[in-house]
Amino acid sequence: MYNPPTNLTMKQFFGLLCSLLLANVLSGQVPETLVRAKIMTLGVFHFAYHNLDAVKTEEKNQISVLKEPYQSEIIAICGAIEEYNPTIIAVEVLPEQQRRIDSLFILYKSGNLILGKDEVDQLAFRTGKDLNLDKIHCVNDFGKHYNEILAIFNDSIRSAKFEDWFMKSRDSIYGTSPTGERISGIIDALYECNKPEVIKESLAIYLLNPFKYEENPGDFTGVDFETGRWFNRNLRIFRNIQRIPHTADDRILLIIGAGHLNLLNMFFGVSHEFEFVSPLPYLEEARNNIGARGSKQDGENYRLHGNTPRSIKDNCQPPIPENYVAH
Repeated sequence: MYNPPTNLTMKQFFGLLCSLLLANVLSGQVPETLVRAKIMTLGVFHFAYHNLDAVKTEEKNQISVLKEPYQSEIIAICGAIEEYNPTIIAVEVLPEQQRRIDSLFILYKSGNLILGKDEVDQLAFRTGKDLNLDKIHCVNDFGKHYNEILAIFNDSIRSAKFEDWFMKSRDSIYGTSPTGERISGIIDALYECNKPEVIKESLAIYLLNPFKYEENPGDFTGVDFETGRWFNRNLRIFRNIQRIPHTADDRILLIIGAGHLNLLNMFFGVSHEFEFVSPLPYLEEARNNIGARGSKQDGENYRLHGNTPRSIKDNCQPPIPENYVAH
C-alpha cells in the first residue's frame, strides 16, 4: 500500500492537489454518473408587466396578451415548442411558491382556472396541460449579498449615495430606454430576445454600472453588489434546475426572463449534465404558422427583415432593479 510522504509542507500539498485536479480536467473525462438531459431556455419579457425593474413600460405601451392577435401568437408558440416535447417545465418562480403553482396547475388542468396574463400561465400551464405533465417546477432565486453590501442597503446615507451615482453615471442606462416601448408582436420579441448576439450584448451591461461603483477609491463595492445581485442569483437558479430529478431521456424547458440567458445559457453550454437546445427554430416555426394564417398587426407582417424595432430590443434588455433588489 502506498504511503504518502509526511514531510510535505501545506503549500506543497495544495500544489500537488491542484496539479492532480488540473490533470483530471485536461483529460476531458466526464464522470459516468452524470447524465446529459436536453434543456431549452425560452427567454421572455414579462407578459403581465409587473414593472418591478428600473426600466418600466408605461400603460399606453403595454400590450394585453389576453387579446388578439397575441393569443394566437401564444398558441402558435406553445404548439411549436410542444414539438420539442418537453418532459420537464421550469419557471421563474420561487421554490417557496411551489405549492401555490401546483394548486393552480391542477385547477387549470381540470378546467377550473382561467389563465392570467403571466407567462407562467400563458406558456408553462398551456404547454404542461397539452403534454399532460404532472408538475411545473419553480426554480427562481434572488441571490445572496455579502454582509458589507447589506450594510449599505440598511444605511440611508450610503444607499442614497450609491443610488445617486447609479442614476447620474454616464453609462447608467448604456443605450437602453428608461421606459419600455410597445412591441409589435410576441413572436418577434421573443425571437429577438433569444438571439445569441443579443444575449451576449446584454451581459456587457452588468460589467458597467453599478459594477464600477467604488464607495471608497480602490474598493470593490460595485463588483460585490453585482456578484450577489446577478451572478450569485443565476448560479442559484442553475443549481435549482440541477436539483430537479432528471435522466438523459428528459427534455427540460426553462421559461425565464430573457436577461438571465446571458449567464444561464453559458452555464448550460459548458455543463456536462445538460445539452443546450436553442428555441429559435421553434419560434421561427411559430412565426411561419402565424404568417401562413395571414395574421397581421397594424398592417405589418410579424417577420423581422433585418431592422429590429427599437421596442423589441428595449424589452430584451436585462433588468436593473429599483433600490438594488432583484425581482
